[in-house]
Amino acid sequence: MKPHLLLVPVGPNQTFSVRHDIVPNFLNRWHYHAEVELVHIVKGTGTQFIGSSIYHFKSGDLILVGSNLPHYWKCDDIYFQNQPNLNVEAKVVHFLEDFLGRKFLDLEENKALKDLYIKAQQGILLTGTTKNKVIELIDRLLIAKDMDRILILLQILNLIANSTDNDFLLTNKAINNFNLQEAKRINAIYQYSLENFAAKIRLDKIAEVANISTNSFCRYFKTITKKTFSQYLIEVRVQNACKLLVENKLTISEVCYASGFNNFSNFNRFFKQITGASPLQYKKDFTNNDKLKTTNIITNV
Repeated sequence: MKPHLLLVPVGPNQTFSVRHDIVPNFLNRWHYHAEVELVHIVKGTGTQFIGSSIYHFKSGDLILVGSNLPHYWKCDDIYFQNQPNLNVEAKVVHFLEDFLGRKFLDLEENKALKDLYIKAQQGILLTGTTKNKVIELIDRLLIAKDMDRILILLQILNLIANSTDNDFLLTNKAINNFNLQEAKRINAIYQYSLENFAAKIRLDKIAEVANISTNSFCRYFKTITKKTFSQYLIEVRVQNACKLLVENKLTISEVCYASGFNNFSNFNRFFKQITGASPLQYKKDFTNNDKLKTTNIITNV
């Protein structure tokens, strides 16, 4: 499945978009757009895909997504069960890198801003004091008018550009080292994997999805992602296992097989290797403390 180009609507006499969404679930498809995206997840949980990273999102997250970086937020299944009082909520800002003009962006004083746009190609999860200040400014931005809108957005960007309160979601930047056509190819590979990880994925089938020969696939995938396809698939399965363990509806044995592992010993070994805890300990940590020692698992294809 390739990412879709999304055209972001902008109101009349405005240079960028800011909105407050309260909906049953978020847009559930791969997409990209020229605009940089700043999103505050006010309410909701699920799995977030940015470039080649897989990440468990939760209420309170604040993320900056770079221009043309494929992404989407897949809400947990409960948000697709038509429960009338259950919604997700987000406050979203979209803006072009040069929304004030290329000459403004190229000013020497804006070097930190240009550097931020480069860093945003890795996806940035904002944390700490910066996160709290930016969330407050987004709230002000939603009701601001005229020049105040521009000044508040510049204040937000200046805060982020000069902050160290952040985590990069794409550590190897592999997805950004090739053109959009290559991004579509690699996205097709892991989109198919995400839809079929619970079953055995045959090498000839995934090579067909990538539209390359079976003999070339393994070399291609490792060249692009710096890891083997089997390593990636294990990470996807462990991510799903974490989600199921938190939901606490299945036994650990059931979680093992529902996540695509056909060997309980391997499940325990790989799970601990990636999360630092056994499946049982991971489940206990969440049940007893209402939080996980390792809240999010980030994998980079």
